[in-house]
Amino acid sequence: MTARSSKTLLRQNRELRAIGVWNWSLPAWAGRFPEPDGRTYNTCPSAGVCRHVCYARHGTYTWPVVRARHQANLKFVLDEPVRWEAEMAGELSAGRFRGAWIRVHDSGDFFSDSYLAAWLRIIRSRPEVNFYAYTKEVARFRAMVEPDPPENFLWVYSYGGTQDAALDSGVDRVADVFPDEPAITEAGWNSQAASDLLAVLGPRLVGIPANRIPHYLKRLRGRTFRSWQAEVDADRARRQRARRAGRRQATHPKAA
Repeated sequence: MTARSSKTLLRQNRELRAIGVWNWSLPAWAGRFPEPDGRTYNTCPSAGVCRHVCYARHGTYTWPVVRARHQANLKFVLDEPVRWEAEMAGELSAGRFRGAWIRVHDSGDFFSDSYLAAWLRIIRSRPEVNFYAYTKEVARFRAMVEPDPPENFLWVYSYGGTQDAALDSGVDRVADVFPDEPAITEAGWNSQAASDLLAVLGPRLVGIPANRIPHYLKRLRGRTFRSWQAEVDADRARRQRARRAGRRQATHPKAA
């Protein structure tokens, strides 16, 4: 299969343009490429409750032209990784990116070791450019980024994923989605609503006000992503304990 190459891999929406940020996008979470391709993919393997209320699965992200562009980006990465890496590094050599900020993913995540490694090479090859990212790939970053992070790369771990338990809000830079701005203030966290760059340049506890999408707010039910994920994890643990107890009972029934 021949993957699409693009002369403009990096884009800007209105919000990011206002703060001088460019972004790279993949399709959000899981999906399937249109036929005749038909492959399935998952760009957010550590997504937890966030997948139920993901902003990148709503609105303009679902428009056919936008979805097609994001899927083309992913195909380029999967089918021609060497060429994709070279073209991304080449595009970033343009003068307009000197001193600029690149958000790696406004949808999608670092879905594999090889993909993250490619981004780390790109980032190190362009020390005059600043990069940042939100990620739920905690274990992958612990192993591949934290021991020797590029000086021009900042990141924030975001709650709502299957690896939440590995995060320490007393140490890690973390982001959580709150029902609204007052909830962020009440919790003693710091909103990034004024600028997305506050996620990596502002205080370490990053509060994100929930998108005002009615059916998403209904599912959130006043919770944060962190508390919602904790509920799900606790319920899963209870069910696992019950199944183990049931198996033990079946294997070693009490004597009559």
